[in-house]
Amino acid sequence: MKNLIVKLGGEVVASPEMDAIAEDVRGLVQAGHRVSLVHGGGPQATALQKALGQQTRMVAGRRYTDPETLEVMKYVIAGKVNVDLCAKLLAHGVLGVGLHGASGHAVQAKRRPPKVMAGAGPDPVDLGLVGDPTGFNLPLLGMLQEAGYVPVLACLGCDGSGQALNINGDTVASQLAAALRVDALVLVTSTPGVLRDVADPGSRVPRITRADFERGVKDGSISGGMIPKLEESFDVLAGGAKSVVIVGKLGAGDLLRAVLEPGSAGTVLVG
Repeated sequence: MKNLIVKLGGEVVASPEMDAIAEDVRGLVQAGHRVSLVHGGGPQATALQKALGQQTRMVAGRRYTDPETLEVMKYVIAGKVNVDLCAKLLAHGVLGVGLHGASGHAVQAKRRPPKVMAGAGPDPVDLGLVGDPTGFNLPLLGMLQEAGYVPVLACLGCDGSGQALNINGDTVASQLAAALRVDALVLVTSTPGVLRDVADPGSRVPRITRADFERGVKDGSISGGMIPKLEESFDVLAGGAKSVVIVGKLGAGDLLRAVLEPGSAGTVLVG
């Protein structure tokens, strides 16, 4: 039996590949593996902000969360995206249970203090109602999985006073993976893994070490959003998770192969 976390971005939840993902989740659950899903919803939140006439303010690649933006995140992430994801799982025979920070205090958090951020100048930056995970209700997740359910966690945390906080989905997934010491954290992205050439899907790197990653950053073959994703993923390995796999553009069976045959799909990170 493996303990697994699958992290899905909002763009993945809304994509046609969700049918293949949901089917593979069913296969994992039926085989006795414990699966948790963590999801974001950034594109959907931005679209709703635009429809409401709100301006999306980004600071060093992070969404500034004022009270009005937090309301949007509640509507979208803990609402529409979570419901749509659970409904897709249900259609494939998987009993997903939608959770967020306030539901059983599943995702415990504290407000992030102002701090200096790369690319945002020398002064500390306050991102508003943004949180950092401080813990998870692991007994609740375990109880659900023991009964055959799949926890589906939205990336909204909550502090002890009941204040909801917006959290980056990769951060929630990474911190939960470390807390559970999972066998695999699977990050589903818009690319089929780490690529030697971003324009060539066939240049997938099956396995990557931290030394490989550092060389790739220096020579420019690893760039953009893949850099922080890999940095945080290697930190997850150091924190106790047994493996991290980056996958994307998934077809039938790809998620199963990525988990059960490391290196056969996506890119597996090696500590």
